[in-house]
Amino acid sequence: MPIDFLIVGQGLAGSLLAYELMQRGCRVLVVDNGLENASRIAAGLINPVTGMRLVKTPYIEQLLPVATAFFQHLAKEFGQVFYHEKKLLRIFKNPGENETFAKRRLNPEYSPFFDETDNPFQSDGLLHPPHGFAVQKQTGYLSTRPLLENLKQFFINHDAYVQTVLSYQDIELSPRLQWRGIQCRRIIFCEGHWVAQNPWFSWLPLQPAGGEILTLNFEKILPDYIINNGHWLIPTTPNQARLGATYEAMPQSNPNGQAALLSSLAAMLSIRHTTVQSHDYGIRPCTLDKQPFIGHHPAYNALLIFNGFGSKGSLLIPWYCRCLADHLLHRRALPSHCDINRYAAHCSG
Repeated sequence: MPIDFLIVGQGLAGSLLAYELMQRGCRVLVVDNGLENASRIAAGLINPVTGMRLVKTPYIEQLLPVATAFFQHLAKEFGQVFYHEKKLLRIFKNPGENETFAKRRLNPEYSPFFDETDNPFQSDGLLHPPHGFAVQKQTGYLSTRPLLENLKQFFINHDAYVQTVLSYQDIELSPRLQWRGIQCRRIIFCEGHWVAQNPWFSWLPLQPAGGEILTLNFEKILPDYIINNGHWLIPTTPNQARLGATYEAMPQSNPNGQAALLSSLAAMLSIRHTTVQSHDYGIRPCTLDKQPFIGHHPAYNALLIFNGFGSKGSLLIPWYCRCLADHLLHRRALPSHCDINRYAAHCSG
């Protein structure tokens, strides 16, 4: 039986898009190689205000409510909480960052994202910020691995999943679009950094960035905050946390990555007794202009891409899933900032 959409890749982008389309009554097949991917390793951090200049994420007023509602819906679907709202303690590394915060706190557009009534330093002296701090709210993290495992089983239960290594040579564009004899209206590539090898979309200016994350066990009970001093520490239990992430412009593991992360931890917390439970590495699919790659191939309208969400996938993907689904099913225009037509001149055919 023909299907509506063949989705290549079961990372966070492919999984959430497939689920969104299935909820709208579409016939979907997800093809994935079953290997570890960056989405499973990712910390899933959601933080509306980021960077040294404490800049609000563009379109955050649209992105955040859609993301939280999406994850609440999935929690009901699977009987398991995936998104954990938790305040973020931003530790300033220098007086300049504190001065930037002093300006931001006067801007009414930023007031929903700062909590000036919370004082985390009434605790046991584990935290020592010499240049000050800010408490951010409407922050948290997504447990990506269990979410993706639940979605994979959901797809299997609905005969919507095939685990195999997809060969591009198996895709036939004419007279009808099909893969291994399965006819489909559209193929949507959600391959993360592997898009660099895709014969139809490798012309897009991807800027993959490697990153390392440690899972740590602590003897002392951790503060109940996400802590960020340039690197972040996300407590997942009272005595366990994830620490990350490095950022490598060349997408390969850095032999000094673990040492750099542990040094950053020492600047965050006065904790000595720490053990490393695991050390993970993934490659983020970042883009040249820091905007996603979404839309149709300029020459082959039935081939699409949904990719390039970088390190903010947990926040971005749900809203862009809705945008792409509306485009495919109701012919609504894609937002121009994410439509790959902005790079159409780079495509050679």
